[in-house]
Amino acid sequence: MSAAAWRIRPAGPDDADTLALVGAATFLESFAGLVDGAGIVAHCARQHSAKAYRAYFAKGAKAWIAEIEPGGAPIGYALLARPELAQAEDGDIELKRIYLFSRFQGSGIATGLMDAVKAAAAGHSRLLLGVKDDNHRALAYYRKHGFETIGTRRFDVGGKTYDDFVLACALAPAPAH
Repeated sequence: MSAAAWRIRPAGPDDADTLALVGAATFLESFAGLVDGAGIVAHCARQHSAKAYRAYFAKGAKAWIAEIEPGGAPIGYALLARPELAQAEDGDIELKRIYLFSRFQGSGIATGLMDAVKAAAAGHSRLLLGVKDDNHRALAYYRKHGFETIGTRRFDVGGKTYDDFVLACALAPAPAH
């Protein structure tokens, strides 16, 4: 892929339809053939609906959308929210989603999204996330960004369960004022 102009911007409740579209499309792209097809469809209908994203925002979540130029088409996003993982401790925050269409992986956009997430997570002790245990490319990416495995969980995709690793990255304390 040739270098393309891109930007990352904060997202809010008015972007719920865009997040839902990109979330479902990137989930399908990432897991088609690896996860049950009917399960993917059911999972995306529930977890990647505009209503689901509005609910995250109502609970204080933050998100960022990556857009490609020209035209500003959305190609990825990240969502930061209160942790729901069993391994969460006081002071933790969870990276619920960080998705980018595969054709843009390796372009620096994912790192831009991660930088936005880590900046917003400043003041928390750890950034947590779950990742499918055989998603080797994602695991290598997260390790490059300071994440370590702290446990496992079972993850439901449309009524079928899969194994995830739970990762954590220690965050720098918030700067003193």
